[in-house]
Amino acid sequence: KMAVFHTKQLVEMTRSAKEQASGDLSIAMTTTVAPVLMPGLFHFMWTKNPAIRLRVEEMITATIITKLKKAEVDMGIVTYPVNDPDLLEVPLYHERFFAYVSPQDAMYQAKSIERKQLRQLKVWTMKDGVRLFDRSQVRSEEEITYDKLFEGGRVGILIQIVNENGGITIVPESHLHLLPEIVKDRIKPIVNPEPQRTIGLVFRKDFVHERMMNIVVKAIKTIVPSEFLDGVIRADYLRL
Repeated sequence: KMAVFHTKQLVEMTRSAKEQASGDLSIAMTTTVAPVLMPGLFHFMWTKNPAIRLRVEEMITATIITKLKKAEVDMGIVTYPVNDPDLLEVPLYHERFFAYVSPQDAMYQAKSIERKQLRQLKVWTMKDGVRLFDRSQVRSEEEITYDKLFEGGRVGILIQIVNENGGITIVPESHLHLLPEIVKDRIKPIVNPEPQRTIGLVFRKDFVHERMMNIVVKAIKTIVPSEFLDGVIRADYLRL
């Protein structure tokens, strides 16, 4: 009888945890995602879910994964997929990348920039510190991925560096609305092929706060433009 009681109690505790929409929630985001999502996420929580005490940190993907596994954060928002057997992940939205070109650069007159041209251009990157793109790092233009070369830095700083020193940097589509109108002519599409990424929510397999997870997913889908959501999970409610 005692064993049955404990089993029922465990089921009830698990159910109440699943339905919980209050308490502490810690989310880690990569630095290129945080400026886009953080302001809107706090606004969504404070206005619609004030019982959730939200804490958000910026860090690189490797640190996010480590902290998730140690249960030091509840969720991570990173480039999808992570493909880690210990974690669950949900795709949130897609975005393309654009070149931000100095008016002093020859490519400023171009309507678009070919992906393969990036290997020859003066491109500022921020992986392991701000520097010019090192061609020896990659064998082909297919290896010029955003997260390989730009993770860990702030997009706004790279833009300021281009403004002061000339050249080019790469900007995620979600950051374009953060730029002043006066510099919009410096944004050029990258083509053949068009670079893009998917951003996803990642959490441990033992994470039980189903409703809390759905609140975060709903919040993010109200923050990013609707066209970013094509082809990602459209379900109103995700089950753990």
